Amino acid sequence: MQLPPLGLLTHLRTRILPVITGPPVLAFLPAVTLAAFWLGGEPTLVVVALGLPLLFALGGAYGGFRPHSHLPRDSVTGLFLREAFETTVDEIFEESDTSGRQSACFVLELDSYRDLIGLHGQSAADRAVQRSGERILSTLRDSDTVARIGDSRFAICLSPVRQLDLELCIQLAGRLQSTIEDSIALDGLSMHLTCSIGFCLRSRAPDSTGQDWLDAAISALSDAQQTGPSTIRAFSTELRRRSRERSDLREEVASALESGQIQPWYQPQISTNTGKISGFEALARWAHPVHGMISPAAFLPAMEEAGLLERLGQVMLYHSLTALKAWDSAGADVPQVGVNFASHELRNPALVDKIRWELDRFDLAPDRLAVEILETVIADAPDDMISKNITGLANLGCCIDLDDYGTGHSSIASLRRFTVSRIKIDRSFVMKADQDPEQQRFIGAILDMAERLEVETLAEGVETVGEHALLAQLGCDHVQGFGIGRPMPFDQTLDWIAAHNAKFQGVPTIGRRAD
Repeated sequence: MQLPPLGLLTHLRTRILPVITGPPVLAFLPAVTLAAFWLGGEPTLVVVALGLPLLFALGGAYGGFRPHSHLPRDSVTGLFLREAFETTVDEIFEESDTSGRQSACFVLELDSYRDLIGLHGQSAADRAVQRSGERILSTLRDSDTVARIGDSRFAICLSPVRQLDLELCIQLAGRLQSTIEDSIALDGLSMHLTCSIGFCLRSRAPDSTGQDWLDAAISALSDAQQTGPSTIRAFSTELRRRSRERSDLREEVASALESGQIQPWYQPQISTNTGKISGFEALARWAHPVHGMISPAAFLPAMEEAGLLERLGQVMLYHSLTALKAWDSAGADVPQVGVNFASHELRNPALVDKIRWELDRFDLAPDRLAVEILETVIADAPDDMISKNITGLANLGCCIDLDDYGTGHSSIASLRRFTVSRIKIDRSFVMKADQDPEQQRFIGAILDMAERLEVETLAEGVETVGEHALLAQLGCDHVQGFGIGRPMPFDQTLDWIAAHNAKFQGVPTIGRRAD
């Protein structure tokens, strides 16, 4: 039978070596040496005595044979680089076929590595990566292969074993996570890292090469990272399908943006004091000609991967300012429109001048535009350009809305520093607030703080009359959510505005809490 491309050495390691290096071989060593002496005398005995250890060494009997030990290693961790790892993956992929044994490929990445560099510097980040590499090695066997294949990314290929299933791989991934996430002492500080892990069993590997196997593990890692930090994902056919869909979206999203398939839909915001419309928030929606409406959760990551978020922001701003002019021309009283600004846009040095130019072009006052910024953007120590642009937009006269408030742990100092006009209470705190006293206390604390700081408030995700009434009684200034109105294309907004204005006329104003 012809051996596979790995050749004689691999066949020796997988089939013969386990037999001749195991405990049973010790019983035959005296017989071998005696036979050598009887057949050839002392010279033959010397050759056998020297040859057997050499044969064992070539076969990898002493501490595991590393055929790629001569290849370059990472200067920080001392681990193999991607070239050696990919070679090993190819070999183990084929070895698993010939031996019938099982293996798995893992890809692990430290979460928030860029933030680590920003907060502690590159030297501290390198030491954290080095320590993580050491911890990974301590969790695995000597025969397993570990490599550093990115700034904060490690890859692991397990040496083939007889029994390996999904549960065992999940347990190993959990152990890797636990050891990585133990605190690391750096310069007297205790640093806590998290990591995401994707893996693929050899038996579930797609296609027919080691590279496909590694790509499957990387795909599982990407899915884990989209779910959140410190997540584990196994490769599956369903994940493969979703990966292909994301890849298709990345290819389509650019043309969809330029052809007008992606446009803002507008969700109304109303005052709890007067019941009147206080504005609309512009939300990106994709009306696909074949697949229908595609969720923002599906296409926004694809746009980020394609580097199109800034272009999306430009499209959203243009259509939103156009909508304001159209509402004015129709006699509809819409004080402002809110447009979300991603961190990519806020890093643009020309952002303030661009917004000023757009407002002048549409002949709109700056306070007609509400710049919506995620709380996490200002909570995560924004860089100088982000800070400069937020301050510049506030000085221009734009309203600064802090979105998803309560999820990013921003300080009171941040609210003052960035001249925040309004905080938008995240829907997770609004949901069923009329039935949960603890939710009510939390909302009340936010509203008390905002009132003392003279910052307006808006509650997102209001879905019921009870939630609306409670928020009005507690003193929340504005509300937004499905209970008020769902996002709608512009051509439906005029009818909604007319119906709303007709509905609230003659209805008593909801009372506010007493001072």
